[in-house]
Amino acid sequence: MIAQGKDILKYIPQRSPVVMIDTLLRCEEHEAFTTFTILPDNIFVENGLFTEAGLLENMAQTAAAKVGYECEIRQQPVPPGFIGGIKNLEVVEFPPVGSTIHTTIKIENEVFGITLITGEILWENRSIAKAEMKIVLQPETTS
Repeated sequence: MIAQGKDILKYIPQRSPVVMIDTLLRCEEHEAFTTFTILPDNIFVENGLFTEAGLLENMAQTAAAKVGYECEIRQQPVPPGFIGGIKNLEVVEFPPVGSTIHTTIKIENEVFGITLITGEILWENRSIAKAEMKIVLQPETTS
């Protein structure tokens, strides 16, 4: 395990109430692995279930945590980023409050500050969501 709880905040730009990962388990060359426990007061919970928006934000933050971790190793500032596009979203099931989800992102390609990833979320060892995303990193500006 690399980080959990409040320590995760050094790797991602999001702050409460929008933090959607709570443990960075591993980072490999082209993959990252996180977990997240869904609490009742989560802003993406509706009718006791974690919504599609929450699942997508969880995937994006898993990618952000990978970038943040790698930047820390290189002693570089973490660039802000945003979701530039989503394709082939498939949600099979929405996990309920109290669930812990396990997310894997894979880097498919990186070019000109755009990272193409595939993400998959497991709950109780079942794949419940998959998507492809373009993550756009804001280039560093010099003053």
